[in-house]
Amino acid sequence: MSQAQSLQKKLQKGGLIDASVVSQDEALSAARTAGISAFVVDCDRARSRSAVLRAVVKAVDFPEYFGGNLDALYDCLCDTVLDHKNGLFLWFYKLHSGDPALADDSDAILGVCADVVEFASNNDRRFAFAVEHAGKHPDPEPGVEPTPYSGGREE
Repeated sequence: MSQAQSLQKKLQKGGLIDASVVSQDEALSAARTAGISAFVVDCDRARSRSAVLRAVVKAVDFPEYFGGNLDALYDCLCDTVLDHKNGLFLWFYKLHSGDPALADDSDAILGVCADVVEFASNNDRRFAFAVEHAGKHPDPEPGVEPTPYSGGREE
C-alpha cells in the first residue's frame, strides 16, 4: 500500500494522523480528495489555551459566541463536523506543546479532539487531525514588541 493510500485509509477511519510522516500539503490534499473539509489551525503565536482555542475557532470560521473553554471547543468541533458532508480534518500548525504554559493544555485539547473522533464516527462523519509539535516558544527579546496574535501589522 502506498503512503497516499495509507493516508486516505487513516483519514477515512478518523483520529490522529502522525504529522512526522506526512507533510501538511499531503495531508490537506488527501483529505480534500477524500471529500473531507480540511483546515489549518495556526498555533504558532498561541501562548495560552485560550489563544489555541481562538486559533481553532478562526480556522473553522465558528461564530463569535464561542465560549472559550474545552466544553465549547468540543461543541464547536462537533457542530463543525456535522456541518460538513463527510467530516473534518484539522492540521494543528506549530502547537507549542513543549512550552510550559501549554504542555498540559495541549494534552487536554488533543483529548477533546479524540472525543470528537468518536462523536463523528457515531454520526456517520469523519474527524481526523494532525499535530505539528513545536517546542517551547523563544524567549522574548528585550525591547522588542511581540508580534500581535492577529498577525496584523501597522503600515
